[in-house]
Amino acid sequence: MQKDTTALIDTNTAGSAPAHWSRNRRDFLRILGSGALAATLGPLAGCSDGHAASRTEELRNLLLADEGFWRDVNAMFTLNPAKRFMNIGTAGSMPKVALDLFDSENRARAIESMSGYGNLLAERTQVAPGFGVDPDELAFSANTSSGMCHAILGLQWNPGDVVVTTNHEHGGGETPLAIAVARYGIEVSRIPLPVGNAQSAQLYVSLFDQRIRELRTQGKRVRAMMFSAPTYKTGTMLPIAELMEVAKAHELISIVDGAHLPGMMAYNYADLGMDFMSGAGHKWQCGPGSTGILIVRNKIRASNPLPLPAWYPIHTSSWTPRARTTNGTATWDVAATITSCGSLHTPMFHGLVSSCGVWDQIGRKKIETYDLALSAYLKERIAEIWGVDRLYSPKDDPKLVSAVTSFNPFNNANDVLNSAKSGEFVTRMLSDYSPGFVIRNVNVPVIGAPSDHYVIRISTHLWTSVDDIDKLVAAMDDLRRKMG
Repeated sequence: MQKDTTALIDTNTAGSAPAHWSRNRRDFLRILGSGALAATLGPLAGCSDGHAASRTEELRNLLLADEGFWRDVNAMFTLNPAKRFMNIGTAGSMPKVALDLFDSENRARAIESMSGYGNLLAERTQVAPGFGVDPDELAFSANTSSGMCHAILGLQWNPGDVVVTTNHEHGGGETPLAIAVARYGIEVSRIPLPVGNAQSAQLYVSLFDQRIRELRTQGKRVRAMMFSAPTYKTGTMLPIAELMEVAKAHELISIVDGAHLPGMMAYNYADLGMDFMSGAGHKWQCGPGSTGILIVRNKIRASNPLPLPAWYPIHTSSWTPRARTTNGTATWDVAATITSCGSLHTPMFHGLVSSCGVWDQIGRKKIETYDLALSAYLKERIAEIWGVDRLYSPKDDPKLVSAVTSFNPFNNANDVLNSAKSGEFVTRMLSDYSPGFVIRNVNVPVIGAPSDHYVIRISTHLWTSVDDIDKLVAAMDDLRRKMG
């Protein structure tokens, strides 16, 4: 099956750009980047028949140009054809090749009563290049929450240390922070995040920079920045590269909850330079459940010349005390220490490696481009029908977009305060339509609002098509009318 995947990619990209690079990427970025300038530039042009095209039309045409390729990719999965799965932010689906490997290895493990001791160096060596790091910097964890515990609770905190974060964080990061508050006496300073399309990357950068300066003016000892990129509530891609400049300017430890990054975004983490990035293996990366990818900065590079923070393992069966490096050569394999903890369930991690291999063959940048183009198309359709003010996700600043879209679908805008109605909308999108749509809702703190907003969250991934989005939008438009 691995060989068939390669043949599929080669056939569909022959005579065009390399397999790992979408021939439409530049056009997509042009359309996406035009949003902030739309008021001054006027209508876009670019459809093949020469007429002035809307942004929605251009996105649709670009997506349709690769439709055959993505239809073949869709066939690599075993998804129920009676449903359309658009809640990847909660759970993905293993491709057939990974599922078959997972099954066969589980059976072999049972037949031969096998153990799983080791640190999976060979597997980490295979996966690490796809994330732009060395094997000693890529650890396998149980999930994002596990990785966040490794990152936060392994640091050497002192009473009064301050972590600057946001009010849109997931429990996977909030819980180890709360433990560090109770155990070590650290303090947490939360920045209320604005939502919607009227935001810019610079705004979020300024919010962090100003808060850090304010705290230090008050005599506070700010030690770290922690943020989600994208946030799980709205899909806002807090600008990692720009926020890393803030972290470096203030000499802070950088911790990123990147639950949605592996499998969605094609980032080079060595170039970004954060100290920790904890991501899921089972969401957009489509590995088995209970798998995660934890990136740990383990050497000094130009991307981040700050000293490595003092860090100790909290969940391991293999560790020897050693000083961390002060240069570009690692003194020890920190990822091995994190990954090694007794007898591992190796079929899980081999399934994850297999899925990562499929992504590397298709091309991570191509998948990123397709995911973001689908999401951009969805956001434009929502803006056309409901109005751009109903979006809780940015659509016009390319630095802030992800493949997650959150919005208020209700006729009465105030119904977004009604948790039960929001839950009913999600339930009926699955039960009342054919195909049924698997989406979710999520609570969003909104500055100045009397209570949280309960918005609808949609995730578009490599098995989603333009037709799926059109049917989804039509169904949501129908349901909001029926619900009044």
